[in-house]
Amino acid sequence: MMATGLQQDFGLSAQQLGFFAAISGFALGLGGLGLVITGTPLAWLISMNSWRVGFALLAGLACISWVLVCVQLREGLPSGQQRPQSLQHALRGFGALFLLPQTLGILALALVSYASFLTLRGLWLGPLLMHRHGMSLVQTGNVALVVYLLSLFSPALFGHFDPGTEQRRRWIVGSALAMAGIIALMALLPLAWVAVGSMMVLAVVSGAGVLQYANERASYRTEMSGRAMSVFTIAMFFGVAIVQSLSGLAAFWSLSPGYDSYAGVLVCVASLLAAGAFAFRLLPAGEN
Repeated sequence: MMATGLQQDFGLSAQQLGFFAAISGFALGLGGLGLVITGTPLAWLISMNSWRVGFALLAGLACISWVLVCVQLREGLPSGQQRPQSLQHALRGFGALFLLPQTLGILALALVSYASFLTLRGLWLGPLLMHRHGMSLVQTGNVALVVYLLSLFSPALFGHFDPGTEQRRRWIVGSALAMAGIIALMALLPLAWVAVGSMMVLAVVSGAGVLQYANERASYRTEMSGRAMSVFTIAMFFGVAIVQSLSGLAAFWSLSPGYDSYAGVLVCVASLLAAGAFAFRLLPAGEN
């Protein structure tokens, strides 16, 4: 019945939403290759030439992407659906999103879900392994490489096995709480093998975040889905700045009484993730 309601109210069938999740997972995994390319290969290029060559290459790739989007991408708007005629109209459309009951819960989790994993993977993984567990730079690099590779394929995996409308929200909440629990375990058990194993498990479980795209798409009517996706994406990347900043403050506060600063970071990230998951679960879903 819920799937039928979605098809009538939002113009999407359960099969289409599952396909959307699979495509989103593939796109996220493919986009993650940029993290690998801009790592060691770009560092090697800059060391062999100069930083100007690196920026020139990135600018060239961005221009190629822009040209391909302009040439190849077609929106295919439904008949009778027109673009906003003015900036004021567009801004009113964005404002209307925040009047809907489901928006707050969706954004609460979006602010912390992707940001939590990226904060650990990109900001704290190296210092955590080297300073807290005494691992060498090479060992840390090997762990980081495996974590990166796992995180490339996990979104496509979860997108392919999208459970559908009835179970999707449970999967989203369950995966977020599982990540929070794993991060808390890293804080409580300061062992190297726990840290390494936990980061690898996090790289896999974090792929469930792709289901948020399908949930977001199912939560709004067709004419609002584009704006909703824009706001959702902004929240995800804005959340990276917020969580990283708060994790730095947590590290500083943990040093004051003489505690383990990395434990403070991990507890902070786990708490933010758990809070986002509970907000997503308890606030209105907007799908009924």
